[in-house]
Amino acid sequence: MSTENPSQSTQKSAPESQSPSLLRSSLVVGIMTMLSRVLGLARDVVIAGYFGSTASADAFFVAFKIPNFLRRLFAEGAFSQAFVPVLSEYRSKRSFDEVRYLLSRVSGTLAGLLLLVTLICMLASPLLIRLFAPGFTDYPEKLLLAGEMLRITFPYLLLISLTALAGSILNSYNRFAVPAFTPVLLNLSLIGSTVFLSQWFAEPVMALAWGVVIAGVSQLLLQIPFLLQIRLLPVPRWGHQHEGVRRIMKLMVPALFGVSVSQINLLLDTVLASFLETGSVSWLYYSDRLSELPLGVFGIAIATVILPSLSRKHAEDAGDQFSRTLDWAIRLVLLIGVPAGIALFILSEPLLATLFDYGEMQNRDVIMAGMSLRAYSLGLIAFMLIKVLAPGYFARQDTKTPVKIAIIAMVANMGFNLMLVFWLKHAGLALATTLSAFLNAGLLFWGLKRSGVFVPQSGWWLFCVRLIFANLAMALLLLWMADDALWWLDATLWQRVFEMTKVVSAGLAVYSVALLIGGVRPAHFRH
Repeated sequence: MSTENPSQSTQKSAPESQSPSLLRSSLVVGIMTMLSRVLGLARDVVIAGYFGSTASADAFFVAFKIPNFLRRLFAEGAFSQAFVPVLSEYRSKRSFDEVRYLLSRVSGTLAGLLLLVTLICMLASPLLIRLFAPGFTDYPEKLLLAGEMLRITFPYLLLISLTALAGSILNSYNRFAVPAFTPVLLNLSLIGSTVFLSQWFAEPVMALAWGVVIAGVSQLLLQIPFLLQIRLLPVPRWGHQHEGVRRIMKLMVPALFGVSVSQINLLLDTVLASFLETGSVSWLYYSDRLSELPLGVFGIAIATVILPSLSRKHAEDAGDQFSRTLDWAIRLVLLIGVPAGIALFILSEPLLATLFDYGEMQNRDVIMAGMSLRAYSLGLIAFMLIKVLAPGYFARQDTKTPVKIAIIAMVANMGFNLMLVFWLKHAGLALATTLSAFLNAGLLFWGLKRSGVFVPQSGWWLFCVRLIFANLAMALLLLWMADDALWWLDATLWQRVFEMTKVVSAGLAVYSVALLIGGVRPAHFRH
């Protein structure tokens, strides 16, 4: 690729494919995410079976948590939110050669900076372990093992960040399936490394560290053929002075802070829970895992799909289409999120018993985790709305407003925590998270509506009536079918699985039929 400025090129667009509907794209991402979540659960089961809760397992989880934490903070958070709108603007307003020029500079600058960070952190791995797990200093062998594994796992940050870059390019060109499938490779790699490689190491858990590296390489390599297909495989060049790179870096600063806010909230919850009775942290973990399932499968899937679409519409000054896309996303989130939240609330103990009530898990653990799951379920719709409302700001390259709102929500969450933790214990922490999520979602919605960016389309009152009718019908059925919690606690594995399958299938069927009776059709959500 030529390094001269391509601004004089007359080639105006990249190879285009027929744009799939947002609904179909959301379903594709949702299915791939569901597959990843199921394999993630299988991964946890396999790792627990091989390594249990030993000191070596603790060492690995810390060594993996550090690059994984930075991945969430940087690659899948601030970078993607800043990069996609700029790329979409270049795609809409610049030539194809200028798009490729931008990608070469972004990839080269990103890789160069992260390579430097990776090398420094690999050398300073013992210090990082002491920072993230200060309790390890009392156990020299565990500290040493964690440091050795961190040197192996830390390059994952570089690999997964480049993978996020590739995935953002593919998403912007309506190739959603491959980036959505990519996380599956991490789970498969860790399962395979545990089963097939652990026997070859003097310290078997080292196989997991190498499994992380294998996953990072395979996830990046998977993207390459598809980038070649659209002729957008970047040729890395250092270019921090490039106009597009500087804009991305400027947008990343507030976005990075915004992502940090949510991580601070999670850290605060964990700190407060650690002062409560033994088991509180675990109860919150199990209930959070269940509430994250519909959020990850549906909320994040819709958000992933609409960000490139909204970014293009903003670049093309198509304000009415921008508003219509947001309206579509909000309706779809309500259609999915409201029944999911109701089902989690009604079936909290049955679901927890079916998934986790085995081995060392006690009946009281299920009851206590059920309390926090109900609190989380009340806020599920707010968590999902945040995911689809925030792109309304990011797509317009406004990363500051969501950060300001996130700070307000974080301060409110701290206040709610202190008010509720003494009254409701661990469930109070979950309820505080729910209340702050509603505040966050409400402020995001109000900001978009006040500025005229979002104008509700016609038919909202009728849609709400239909939604209430369908959810009421489903809730009554679930209340009738769900047995007392004691039955689920005493039942065998297969009894639980059979009964849960029956209850969930019946609830889904009644909800779908009620929507049809109310006049809702799939065609209403094609966009």
